[in-house]
Amino acid sequence: MSLAVLGGGSWGTALAAHLCRAGQEVRLWLRQGAVAAEINESRRNSAYLPGIELPPALQATVDLREAVAGAETAFVVIPSEFCRDVYRRLRDVVAPATAIVSCTKGIEIDTLRRMTEVAAEEVPGRSLAVLSGPSFALEVAREQPTTVVVASTETRVAESVQRLVSTRTFRAYSSADVVGVELAGSLKNVIAIAAGIVDGLGYGHNTVAALVTRGLAEIARLAVAHGARADTLSGLAGLGDLVLTCTGALSRNRRVGQLLGAGRSLAEATSETRMVAEGVRTTLAACALAERMGIEMPISAQMREVLYRGRPPREAVEALMLRTLKRE
Repeated sequence: MSLAVLGGGSWGTALAAHLCRAGQEVRLWLRQGAVAAEINESRRNSAYLPGIELPPALQATVDLREAVAGAETAFVVIPSEFCRDVYRRLRDVVAPATAIVSCTKGIEIDTLRRMTEVAAEEVPGRSLAVLSGPSFALEVAREQPTTVVVASTETRVAESVQRLVSTRTFRAYSSADVVGVELAGSLKNVIAIAAGIVDGLGYGHNTVAALVTRGLAEIARLAVAHGARADTLSGLAGLGDLVLTCTGALSRNRRVGQLLGAGRSLAEATSETRMVAEGVRTTLAACALAERMGIEMPISAQMREVLYRGRPPREAVEALMLRTLKRE
């Protein structure tokens, strides 16, 4: 099967390598010519996935039309802030029969649209799905056992992508809950920044456990209000991804929080890596969605105070602890 993966960062490269090892013909599209040349000539992406040897059959290109030509499925692995532009460019080059799978965990700031909503607006008439779950790129690239969820409003599309990506080391479950899977995958990054902050401040496991639990509660409130199923939030896309991102050393959002908790500025924290920490921007979207729906999201609100309004991280944690006492 001919596939396209759009986005040559760590996750896009790891996913392309995985699909290639599964026996598919894969073309990886990225913007940087030097990175594409390195992949084609040296089987490496040292900028985004160092230490990993990529499959010989993987082809990289900077030509979007070439990447999607003849592709039965296109996986979009682009930071959310660039997705609309990429989807708009796809409109004239991707075949009507090509299914589009969003692998982006973010929300568009200006419109508060989920990524499949952006895709539906810019590339209308295509079958859409979303792939999410606890899946650090480096571990997928190392072929370590990983489970994810594929959601689509079309059962045949969800199950087709599920079969396509599943191997002995990569297991996908199918779902019809696109809203729940997308919102859970996006909002957990906000909680991960908070988890990093409490670690950077020197707090212990009690604090992190409380943060993960209450973080899941506020994610669930918002997602269910938007039509998500509650059980999705306790599954791979919800609790699974939240635990991974809040506790795993490979989490870029958690790392940003750690640096903030240790006294670094936001600019310093985000400049440490070339990869995008989606939670920084998603914090604004989470708070805007919550305010529009009249939903209380205290952790997200405090992260907005820290990230955008200069509140010291320790004060934010204290503010959460001193909130009015309530029933669970």
